[in-house]
Amino acid sequence: YSALIPLIKAIDNNNKDIKDEYTIADRVTYNYFVGMKFMFDNEFKAADKCLTFAFENCLKSSMGNKRKILTYLIPVKISLGHMPSSAVLKKYNLCEFENVVTAVRNGNIKLLNETIEEHAAFFIRAGIYLILEKLKVITLRNLFKKIYIITGSFQMDVANFKLALNWQGLEDVDFEETECILANMINDGFIKGYLSEAHKKMVVSKVTAFPALKDFL
Repeated sequence: YSALIPLIKAIDNNNKDIKDEYTIADRVTYNYFVGMKFMFDNEFKAADKCLTFAFENCLKSSMGNKRKILTYLIPVKISLGHMPSSAVLKKYNLCEFENVVTAVRNGNIKLLNETIEEHAAFFIRAGIYLILEKLKVITLRNLFKKIYIITGSFQMDVANFKLALNWQGLEDVDFEETECILANMINDGFIKGYLSEAHKKMVVSKVTAFPALKDFL
């Protein structure tokens, strides 16, 4: 990864437009590596743009290369709230992501933990293990959003979130840790609201309590 940075800087410092200077194959390769860099830097929108270009412009016959690009594009897309279809995963033999998608979409942190552990060797080999670990926050966000929808209230007991976490296999999470998780998610923009320590509740905004991921990531 570190060896890519000088090469990327050299190309970026070139005054000529990359579209005029290089072939489409070169641009696909360039965007693939730059997209990876952006992903590891947690710049998911920029990573999405580069990796999508690489995938869409890679030869259809190059299934192996397209699969390699998708290995990085999929976690980037999920991080921005876009879930790949089962058909795409099956077409490119990336079934390791099927339960990742299901878990994140449904807010099932237990399934996500189990899936990451089951396919740890694949994710580590691809260099995306830590990226998938970061999907846990999004999974929790989706779990908490479910509680918000079910309760139908802008004021929710913190105890309900603790129960949900315990039910999802996080038995060791106590009330104080639940408050900490909620506070961090509010601070990071996943939830619009605040914690009322006096009433032991989370109060969320009446307008977009759970902002779309693409709006702040």
